[in-house]
Amino acid sequence: MSFDAPKTDGEDFDSYVSDPANPVPYRARPVDETYPTDHPGRWYTWLVQDQHFVEKRPDVLTWKTDELTEDVTVTGQVTAKLFTSTTGSDADWVVKLIDVYPDKAGAEWNLGGFELMIADEIFRGRYRNSYEKPEALVPGEITPFSIGLHTANHVFKKGHRIMVQVQSTWFPLYDRNPQKFVPNIFEAKAGDYQKATEKVYRSGKYASHLEIDAPATGASAN
Repeated sequence: MSFDAPKTDGEDFDSYVSDPANPVPYRARPVDETYPTDHPGRWYTWLVQDQHFVEKRPDVLTWKTDELTEDVTVTGQVTAKLFTSTTGSDADWVVKLIDVYPDKAGAEWNLGGFELMIADEIFRGRYRNSYEKPEALVPGEITPFSIGLHTANHVFKKGHRIMVQVQSTWFPLYDRNPQKFVPNIFEAKAGDYQKATEKVYRSGKYASHLEIDAPATGASAN
C-alpha cells in the first residue's frame, strides 16, 4: 500500500475465492453471547477488536504501508474507490481501514502488532446503480465501486502502518450473499449459493484506492 499511484498500464489485481459456506466472521471465535447476564459481553467492543484473526485467511486481501516516518492525520469522509470483478453475478465488498501498531509497543506490550479498525463498511454489488432496482453483475467485467466508510478522525502515529482489508463476507453481521444473482436473497435456495473468485485491481488504469475528503484538503492512498 502506498501514497503514490500505481504506474502500470495493465490489469494487475489481487484475488481470492469467496465461499458462502465458509464466511469470514466479524468477531474472533469463540463468539461470546451477545447479551450475557453474568459478565460484560464483547458485542459492545467488537468494533475495536484486533483484526489479526482474519488477516491470514485466504479469502481476505490485506495491504499495508511501510512503517510511517511521521504522523498521518485522517479527518473527514473516507471513501473506498474499488475496481473489481467476480466470476459470480452478485458480490459483497467489505472494506476496512486499520491502524497497525508496532510489533513492540513498549509498556503497552499487549498492543504489540494490534490491528485497530478505524473505518469500515459493506456494499452489495447488486445495488451499485440503484437501491430500488437491483441488477446482476456481469461475470468477469471490471466494475467500479464507490463505498463510503463514513467519517474518521484519527492519527496514525509514526512507526505505525496503515492497512486496508477487503473481503466478501462478514458473517453473521451481514447475511450471506449467494454470489449468484437472485431476485430476492431471502428466498435463495441452497443451490443458489456458490463459490466465486473475486478480483481487486491495482493498476494505473484501474487504481483501487482510498480517498480522504478533509474540510479543506484531500488525500488518497493506493
